[in-house]
Order: sequence, then structure tokens, then C-alpha cells
Amino acid sequence: MEIFKSLLLGIIQGLTEFLPISSSGHLVLAEHYLKFNNPDISFEIILHLGSLFAVLLYFRKDILSLLTSVVLFKNKETNHLRNRNTVFYILVATTVTGVLGLYFEEPLTKAFSSLYVPSFMLIITGFILFISDKIEPSGIKTHQLGIRKSILIGLVQAFAILPGISRSGTTITVGIFAGLDREEAARFSFILSIPAILGANIHKFSNILNLDRTHWIPYLIGTLAAFISGYAVISFLITIVKKQKLKYFAYYCWLIAIVTLILYLKY
Repeated sequence: MEIFKSLLLGIIQGLTEFLPISSSGHLVLAEHYLKFNNPDISFEIILHLGSLFAVLLYFRKDILSLLTSVVLFKNKETNHLRNRNTVFYILVATTVTGVLGLYFEEPLTKAFSSLYVPSFMLIITGFILFISDKIEPSGIKTHQLGIRKSILIGLVQAFAILPGISRSGTTITVGIFAGLDREEAARFSFILSIPAILGANIHKFSNILNLDRTHWIPYLIGTLAAFISGYAVISFLITIVKKQKLKYFAYYCWLIAIVTLILYLKY
């Protein structure tokens, strides 16, 4: 894969991973319309590592606080108890996502070979985002989420493996629907992406190790581009969520979906 192509796909991945418009859907569309040779699925997984590093850097204080509370598991201070609750709910949601992702891995992989799937899924994403602005959350915090709501968020995160369904958009929307404060829902969604991305890379680790050495530099450049572009938009998305303006991304998703379907059917 050429370096320029890796760079461009990395930028697309970083921007669309956190903006609620589906990174996987945009990668599928970009590879098709820009005449890129469809890279191995491991490339898209490695690109997600760039997004992972962006989350780790941006939320480093939150993550350190959560990890500290886990290490100090005998500490009964309120802050540590709340943090451990949050970590538990993250693990519950991640487990649900992981089990479903492994079970449906084969049909989900096939979905990346068709433009119909990301196009129709982008339409669904648009409706999800449009609805999110209408929801009035009860303002609970992540440590108050509860097991059932954590399972629900894990379910929609698994659903977002489909290209065209935004992981951040669906998990944030369902988090708000579950009662989370808007900023809390966004933060929970970002931190929830950490084990999901790590799990995907571990699952495909053997594929990554077997990559031809000629791919290493392009893959590294793509990952770096995903990191920089991803980090740049995190705070922007949190602001958009708080101001209840996700509907503008809904319009974008609908537009891209309609144009893609028209072009695909025409040619």
C-alpha cells in the first residue's frame, strides 16, 4: 500500500472514529471511490491503534484515576468506590461486545465487501444521532449506571462493528438514553473504546505479525495520522454532545448514504 494512501486513510480513521459518522463505513467508501486496493482487515484494526493512543493521551488523568482505584481495591473512600463501579460497568459492556463480536465475526467481515451495507447503516446512524438531541437525560454518573444499562451499551457497541454504524454515536446516544449526563456519556464512550480496540488487536495479533515488512512503514504512517487527527477532534465532539448538536452529523450521514447509493446504482 502506498504511503499517501495510508496517510489519507489514517486521517479518515482518526476523524471518523470519534466524530459520530462511522470510521469503518468511511474507510469502506474511501477505499472504493478513491480506487484504493482493499487492504487486509488487519490494516483497519491497526489504524484503530492510533485512535486508541489518542484516547489514552486525552483521558490520561481519568484512566490513571480508575486504575489507581482498582489497584487500591481495599480502599473504601467514596471516590475509589465510584471508580471501581465505573470499571466494573466498562468490563460488563466490553464482555458483551466481545462475545457478540466473536460470534458474528464471519458475517460482519463480509459486510465490509459491500457498499450497500455501510450506506444503509449510515442512514440508521443518522436517525440515532437525530434522536439523541431530543433525549433529556436524568443526569446520572457512570458509577450509577447499573449492570442492565451497561449490557445495553455493550450490545449497541457490538452492533456498531457493522460498517456505517457509528460506535461513538450509538454508545453516546444509548448512554444518554440510559440517563447518563451528556458529558459523562461521551467520556464513558471514549474510555469504553479502549478495551474494544485492544481486544480487536489481540484477536488479530497473529495476522499483524505475519504482515509483509514492506507494509510496516505505510501502516505506521497511517496509525500516526489516525492518532493526530483523532486527538484533534475529541474535545470538539464532547462540546457538540453537550450543546445537543449531533443532528448536524445526522444530516451528513444521510447525505453521504444517499449520494453513495445513487452512484453505486448508477454505475
